[in-house]
This record gives sequence, C-alpha cells and structure tokens, in this order.
Amino acid sequence: MIRLVRTALLALICCFASLGPSAASDYPNRPVRWLIGFAAGGPVDIVARIMAQWLSDHLGQQFVVENRTGSGGNIAAAAAINSPADGYTLLFVAPNNAISTSLYKKLPFDFLRDTVPVASIMQLTNMLVVSNAMPVKTVKEFIDYCKANPGKISYASSGNGTSVHMSAELFKAMTKCEMQHVPYRGSAIAFPDIISDKVQLIFDNLPSALEQARGGNVRALGVTSPQRWPSVPDVPAIAETVPGFESVGFYGISAPKGTPPEVVATLNKAVGEALKDPKLLARLAEVGGIPKPMTPAEFGKLVADETEKWRKVVEFAGVSVD
Repeated sequence: MIRLVRTALLALICCFASLGPSAASDYPNRPVRWLIGFAAGGPVDIVARIMAQWLSDHLGQQFVVENRTGSGGNIAAAAAINSPADGYTLLFVAPNNAISTSLYKKLPFDFLRDTVPVASIMQLTNMLVVSNAMPVKTVKEFIDYCKANPGKISYASSGNGTSVHMSAELFKAMTKCEMQHVPYRGSAIAFPDIISDKVQLIFDNLPSALEQARGGNVRALGVTSPQRWPSVPDVPAIAETVPGFESVGFYGISAPKGTPPEVVATLNKAVGEALKDPKLLARLAEVGGIPKPMTPAEFGKLVADETEKWRKVVEFAGVSVD
C-alpha cells in the first residue's frame, strides 16, 4: 500500500513538473494584462498602446492596457508585483519606478527585488512648456522671471515621483528657482490648467508636450536631454542654458519576480522584433521616441543604474513623499 502511495505521489509530482515548461512554451494562450500607472491619453499610455497592439497582432492574444493611476505609478507597480508570476500580468516600466525607490519612504515593495526585467522599448526626452500667459520665450528668460517672482509660479506634474516631477525638482535645485508643485494623475489631466494659466508650466514627456505646443496651446522652451532631441532640433536643450542638466526617460516591461524565464525570453524576442518593424518605428518616431532594444539583463542593469542616479537627484533636491 505504501509503495502504491509513493508511486502515485511521484507520478503526481512529475505531472506538475511537466506543466511548468509546457505552460511557458505555449505562452501566451490567453489575454495578457499590461498595467500602466498613468492616465489614458498621456505619453506613457500612447507608447504602451502602440506596443500592445503590435504584440496582440503578432502573438495571437490580446495585450490589454489597464490604467491604474495614482501614487506616481506605485499603485500599478504594487498591483503587478502582487499578481501571479505567470506572464499574464505585466508592468509598463518608466523612470518613476526608479525614482520612487528613494522618493517614497514607505513603499510596500522593493522594485528591483520584486520584479524581473523583461524588455526595453525606447528612450524619450521631456520638454519644458509654459503657459502662453507667461512673458518668457527662452529658458534664461524663464529663470530670470522665476527669480523675480519667487514662490509665485506653480508647476504641474503627472504625479509624485514621475520624471515629469523630478525634472522640475532638478531644475529648481540647479537654478535656485522657487516653484510650487501641483501633482496630477497624469499630464493629460494637467494641461487644461496650464492652458488656462492656473498652473504655469510642466516638464512633460515629449509626445503630449509637443502636441500641445504645436497646437499653440502652450510655449515650448527646452528639452531635458543633454543635447537637442533629433525629432525637435529647433527646440534648445535646457543644458545649453543650465550646464549639466539632464533627464531622459526610459520605457520598457517588467514582470513579477518568479515569472518563468521562457516567458521573459518570448516577450523579449517579440519586443525586439517589434523594434525592427518599420511601421512600429514610424509610430514611435511620431511621438519622438528613440528605440532601445536590450536583453533582459541589459534592461535590468539600466533600471538599477537609473535607480541609483535618481537617488542622488532626490537627495540633491531634498524632496520626499511619505
């Protein structure tokens, strides 16, 4: 009897062991949720939906973008980290994930510890745009105006801990400008207040900032990349006026810790193929993105390096969120 029980247990163990690789090898066999920490219509959302559509078309299952706004993207990160590590819940990774590690003092997770890197998608600059009511047309004029009106200027962000927020904090620290922070649940929500001059400016991701500037709703003053950005060469780099100023965003995919390596490899390969597709590249170019395919290990190193970089900026700027 004991021998029969042992035999049955061994057979059961072997059965379950065989399910792992098999389940991973036919991934995906049902829809995949892709969590994004910002509002629909914003720049992060635009990029994610471009990639999600490509993955849906080429992997045979729907990649469903799900916006989980709030807390600088940490609500989405927590939801992804607490999901089953089976590849069917992914997280759109952006600079906020690197920034939050040091900016937020009571996070319920450790991003580097609790996620696995999957794939890098692209890099993107931010752009400083101001209300048309602001009497400035250059970065230097803006700095002079700020110093002549200390504490009277407010800047919007897409949430605490986002690159939009920290670009402004870095600018404040490096120029000694005094500005008040007004966080929103995504930059798309902030623009009506900027256009009406309730809030005077934002260091927004290029896609939405450029759309508003080209529409004449706001005035573009500079990009946050160390040099002028290829898609907007007529807009100066802020570093031309504030030497050393730099804030370039990275975008990619992570998954909960424990996600099968086979699933990670499948997704990384698919993203790499997407970033060779002329149609997809054209769409990324439309929003000003520069494709940056990487292996999972390379992307993991990038996120770790950016986490350390922004830790120094948070300390330098002297900001924190409880």
